[in-house]
Amino acid sequence: MSSDTALRERPHPRWILALLALPLLVAGLRWASFLPSVIDWDESLYVLQAREWLRGNWPLSGVWDMHPVGAPAAIAGAFLIGGESLQTVRFLGAFCVTATGYGLILLARAMGGPRSLGYAAALLYAAHTLLLGGLASNTEILFAPLVVFALAIALMQGRPWMRLIAMGVLIGLALVIKPVVTPEGCLIFALFAWPALRARQWPDLLRFAAAYAALCLAPTLLVAGIYALRGEFGIFWASTILAPLQYASGRIPTEQMLWRITLAALALRWLLALALAALLFSWRVPVLRRLTLLGTAWLCTAALAVAGPGFFFPHYFLISVPPLALLAATGAYSFTRYVAGHHGRLLLGVAIVAICADLMAADLSPRLGRGFAMGSPDTPRRMAAMMNDELEPGDTIFVPNYQPVVYFLTHASLPTRFPFPVHLTGSFANLAGVDTDAEVARILASRPRFIVLDRSEWFAMRPSAMAMLTEALEEGYELAASFVEERGTVELWRRVEAE
Repeated sequence: MSSDTALRERPHPRWILALLALPLLVAGLRWASFLPSVIDWDESLYVLQAREWLRGNWPLSGVWDMHPVGAPAAIAGAFLIGGESLQTVRFLGAFCVTATGYGLILLARAMGGPRSLGYAAALLYAAHTLLLGGLASNTEILFAPLVVFALAIALMQGRPWMRLIAMGVLIGLALVIKPVVTPEGCLIFALFAWPALRARQWPDLLRFAAAYAALCLAPTLLVAGIYALRGEFGIFWASTILAPLQYASGRIPTEQMLWRITLAALALRWLLALALAALLFSWRVPVLRRLTLLGTAWLCTAALAVAGPGFFFPHYFLISVPPLALLAATGAYSFTRYVAGHHGRLLLGVAIVAICADLMAADLSPRLGRGFAMGSPDTPRRMAAMMNDELEPGDTIFVPNYQPVVYFLTHASLPTRFPFPVHLTGSFANLAGVDTDAEVARILASRPRFIVLDRSEWFAMRPSAMAMLTEALEEGYELAASFVEERGTVELWRRVEAE
């Protein structure tokens, strides 16, 4: 199918129904995200930041993190619409995945691709968010639709300044969520500016570049200005600029990096195999060739974003899923067209359904292995319910090495502005910019009503923090309950009241 033919296709009622069905399909694929209280540590922190923000306790100054405020802002907005619950957060994730799917469809159509190819890319993307921690409403899920729509707009026809403004605003918002979108933002501008560059329209090119840079920086500058008005610009600068630079200066050993890359590649095996098919079978059809070239350039740019921080955590690889989904859909379409000719669309549908079913089965199998416990309250919820029965107004709890979502699930006040364990008691305490040993000592001296301790993460804490916790538990706390998880035991310690 030529690009001209693809662009002349008229909307069909079945196509309208397919577009309307996409949110339901995404929700069906991501149904398991609504079960657990914890999917990813980072999501738990963003959820806690969002709740506290709505109570007047601002991110960074009130609840510290080294990421910008975009993720907690998005979750806080969702809370205002749907209420303060984890279900609202997971609906936000499904919404963003659906929006990214629509963006991939728009992108494929902007390149002259057939509808079925764009829809296949949307489904492949949604199905692969079941992997690598993608069920959480993490930053990589939240900024994906902004990046994909900006890329689609860059490749569309229309007035250049209107497109540039839309691109700049979208990438600017994405940068407030996580600055790792910078390489993709540069690619988007390069694709937009390529016609002006080829025509050597230097004045226009310079104006475009200046305007795009200003639009991309505007949301971050606005946030910086708000913190400056609050007298907290120093906290903003140290948290969102200096701490990430210090974090990125670290690197994991090469063998560990290769191990994490291999695990991610195995998880994304379907996308990689079909991307290879795109490289082999797409060259005879101009529109498919263009999609393959675009997807390859986009994937290389996304790889820079994945590698930039230097730690290669699983959820980082979610950045590569949208370009891989586009490449894989192109490969699947090219191969099925090569094998089945005019019946290729049917074969494409069967292949996409089979891949989605395989990924759902892989996600469902370990969940069913838990038997009837699959839908029952998990440890954080059970622990929070037990504490809520005893907590009184003004009481605090302390979670030194377990999931921050426990703070969210209880009615207790936060004992510290550093609720994320690795920033307070763990290996990244140097990023916090304070004496974290003194902060731990201050928290323990305030005698929180409960202390939650994850024995499987005990040795992930600093020796000084372990020593202070051991002394505090021995002198003023009793073991209230133990909860057995797959990784080990989580203990709930209750303060012993003086007689």
